[in-house]
Amino acid sequence: MILSISNWWSDMNLVEQVFWGIAILFSFFFIIQMILTFFGGDVDDIDVEGDADAAIDSDGGIDFQFLSLKNLIAFFTIFGWTGIICLNSGMGPGISALIATIAGLIMMVIMASIMYFMGKLVEDGTLKMKNAIGKSGSVYLPIPSNRKGMGKVQIQVQGLKILDAVTDQDSEIPTGAIVTVVEIINNQILLVKIN
Repeated sequence: MILSISNWWSDMNLVEQVFWGIAILFSFFFIIQMILTFFGGDVDDIDVEGDADAAIDSDGGIDFQFLSLKNLIAFFTIFGWTGIICLNSGMGPGISALIATIAGLIMMVIMASIMYFMGKLVEDGTLKMKNAIGKSGSVYLPIPSNRKGMGKVQIQVQGLKILDAVTDQDSEIPTGAIVTVVEIINNQILLVKIN
């Protein structure tokens, strides 16, 4: 078996050996990369220090990354196999290398695009208080009259939330009353009135 592989390798010209060497080596790396992607992605019991909120606030998703290790592995894998196919189809070494390079670059663009668009699938979970204006909710804790104190309102804004609320009305708004949000004060307190 080893002798037949050795004979097969020695029967090839230098260009074929280069394409086969690249194809086999980078296919191996590609398979390892795929296994690690599917089975090695989860890591438990890691202690991390730092401000997670600051990292999340500044996260804008994944930028378009044309040059990355994954893309380079994909480039050389496609480059090697495309070169072999072109040579076996009777094309010359120059045109085979050109077609293999174009195929590899196309693969890099495809992979970078996939990663870019996957990064755009993130959802911003930040509560936007302005979305509460005009919505109705029920009083959770009584709201004192004339902004003399704060109560709480249970309201459906980006999910069910319990938020601080004040009122300009002359009487206290009791628990269970239905109120409408009129305004947002200091971007955090609801100004409400009874429906």
